[in-house]
Amino acid sequence: MTDTGRPSQIGPDDDVVALLKAQHVTIRELFQEVESSTGDQQRDAWRRLVRMLAVHETAEEEVVHPTARRAFDSGEQVVAERLEEERQAKEQLSRLDDMGPEDPAFMSAFLALRQAVLAHADAEEREEFAQLQQHTDADKLSAMAKAVKAAEAMAPTRPHPGVESAAANIAVGPFAAIVDRTRDAVRKAMGQNG
Repeated sequence: MTDTGRPSQIGPDDDVVALLKAQHVTIRELFQEVESSTGDQQRDAWRRLVRMLAVHETAEEEVVHPTARRAFDSGEQVVAERLEEERQAKEQLSRLDDMGPEDPAFMSAFLALRQAVLAHADAEEREEFAQLQQHTDADKLSAMAKAVKAAEAMAPTRPHPGVESAAANIAVGPFAAIVDRTRDAVRKAMGQNG
């Protein structure tokens, strides 16, 4: 086991695990906002949730999972399980994004997505992040936080099922990000939230 030498007060700028856990809180809040709102407010919350999930998962796939695979004994298995959950969630998210909150079938599919994503986040925190913190020194966790932020700045803003590895994200991600961000800009310019 590595002596992490972490100070008692760790923030999102200092530790990738703190950063990702804070993002998980935001994701939970966005799910609640989508569920409890209607109309334009719901469409706006949905767009923010889709974007958050897309950039968050891309950064995990590019930065966190490759490190976790090597950081602890069961890393390969834990990451494989998380990647399968991410693939399934991206497929659900993509279908829901095509559907939109106005569709009568949206809410039931949305609630299933929420359950899957929150179970995934809990599993990450218990099985991957805890081990990563235990077996990775503070400097590396800090560097990973910076790398996650950089990856998120360049990540696609829509789900792309089938792109769940660092290599696939690096190969497909930049093109997908350009397309997604252009689509976002056009929607914003046209005053569309959904």
